[in-house]
Amino acid sequence: MHDPNADLDMENDQKGPLPRNVWVVTLTSFLTDISSEMLINLLPLFLFSVLGVRTTFIGLIEGVAEAVASLVKMTSGWLSDRLRMRKPLAVLGYAVSTAAKPFLYLATSWGAVLGVRFADRVGKGLRTAPRDALIADSIPESRRGLAFGLHRAGDTAGAVVGIGLAIAIILVSQRGAVGLSRETFQTVVLISIIPAVLAVITLAFGAQEIKPGIGIGPGQESEKPEEKKEEKTRSGLLSTNRLFRNYILIMALFTLGNSSDAFLILRAETVGLSVVNILAMMMVFSLIYTIISTPAGALSDKAGRKRILMIGWILYVVVYLGFARASEGWHVWALMALYGVYYGLTEGVARAFVADLVPSHLRGTAFGILHAVVGLIALPASIIAGVLWQGIGAWSGFGPGAPFLFGAGAAFLASIALSRLSPPRVQDQGAGR
Repeated sequence: MHDPNADLDMENDQKGPLPRNVWVVTLTSFLTDISSEMLINLLPLFLFSVLGVRTTFIGLIEGVAEAVASLVKMTSGWLSDRLRMRKPLAVLGYAVSTAAKPFLYLATSWGAVLGVRFADRVGKGLRTAPRDALIADSIPESRRGLAFGLHRAGDTAGAVVGIGLAIAIILVSQRGAVGLSRETFQTVVLISIIPAVLAVITLAFGAQEIKPGIGIGPGQESEKPEEKKEEKTRSGLLSTNRLFRNYILIMALFTLGNSSDAFLILRAETVGLSVVNILAMMMVFSLIYTIISTPAGALSDKAGRKRILMIGWILYVVVYLGFARASEGWHVWALMALYGVYYGLTEGVARAFVADLVPSHLRGTAFGILHAVVGLIALPASIIAGVLWQGIGAWSGFGPGAPFLFGAGAAFLASIALSRLSPPRVQDQGAGR
């Protein structure tokens, strides 16, 4: 028998203001990305042009950093489920990353940069899965795509501001110089510390803890399994949840060809773009990413997560094929703009998809597994990209286009696999039931 009250509850779920936690976490990510993006887009140029590091080692640095973050993400996600707490781990993670940033000021070798990136990624690993689980626990399923889309939009809006600040610093301190100087990079490091500290304060004093299993999502009020049953299910999540396992395997295949974005920045330099032009290009990328993220997330609530992901991944194939053939500055500008569309379509939606596949009390573990697998695969992905580009030892590699051809091929295969994945019923019908 149809219950009219259920329709009313569903309608109310899709209206009204978003919960406080969604806004607080979004603001935290906004401030953090102001800080991070001031540095992350300059770091490969600092390594390559100032320190003279080969692309093979740049790939190693980025790959190791992401692999470390991934191992910590899996542990912190599991721990947040075990302790039934999200906020403390997230705050600790942001604080660790903030404490690591000042040491870039002193870095004079690729080993020192690796050490800083190691510590920074430990912090990211600590915070990411509990933070994503906190968002999922704070919002009904019918608005989950919107919440994750808004969070990604806030994150990338911070990137726009951060890159803009970096451009301003370079223009003032280098007065039109094409390359990047050590002194300018050090100035950027010092200024980046301010928004990073503000981000930690925002999350620490603004977010509210929500116990996993008793959040606001549909059916969560009754999700109170006994501790022994919870632990058994948690330890066998990949073996007992076929859809989640297959989704993780597909993500691993896609990530194998998705090397660090540092290679996109280096590719832009090979076609003659100056540091300021590269940063301006990354600002456009982040702006497009920001604009697309929220509507893409909301659309996935109605049209289904898989459909939106498929569109994004096919666009990724096109973009990477373009980077393989790019020969002019405007080629890279246009491709990076399309890359922003890809990111906006997929980043928030991919996380909302995970929340759809597992119950509330296992979400920390599930997000930890997702981020761990993606980050661990990022290590060989970035090393492969560096070797394909510039070789290793006596072998000179295939040149700057090779990593992107490899990435396009992996993404194409992953897209085919994703098309065969049977999503949960809620995705077949949009957000409705």
